[in-house]
Amino acid sequence: MRSNALARTLVSAAAVIGLAAGGLATAGTSFAAPASATSAQTVTIRATHNFGLTSDEAKKVQNWLHTYWSYNDGIDGQLGTNSWKAFQRCLHTYWGYNDTIDGDPGPNTIKALQRLLKDAWGYTGEIDGDAGSGTKAAFKRFANGI
Repeated sequence: MRSNALARTLVSAAAVIGLAAGGLATAGTSFAAPASATSAQTVTIRATHNFGLTSDEAKKVQNWLHTYWSYNDGIDGQLGTNSWKAFQRCLHTYWGYNDTIDGDPGPNTIKALQRLLKDAWGYTGEIDGDAGSGTKAAFKRFANGI
């Protein structure tokens, strides 16, 4: 009984997939929008880099950035481009960040963050620009201590 139900399920699934594939394969240009109706659209992918922080911890960082570093985006717990731009302003002012304020937490941003974390938040690793476990642990202490 059980094998019959499984066989029917598999046959049904195969039929649905076949119909969907056949429907897509036979769709002609009559379904396409006319060339004059198409438009170019810009798609922005919003990357977030919480480096081990929970959403609640990241919200604490965003609140701190809002208070001290002109962060004016949402307090959503996702450290995205605008969060990192604000953080880069801090790192530029106090922690030797000398790269572009672009919101991309690349190696130079991480090195400056590691200098901050080494000074007061228990980071003991190398200033290497790699957000490894030691950096993440110290970043958590920072988030929970600000």
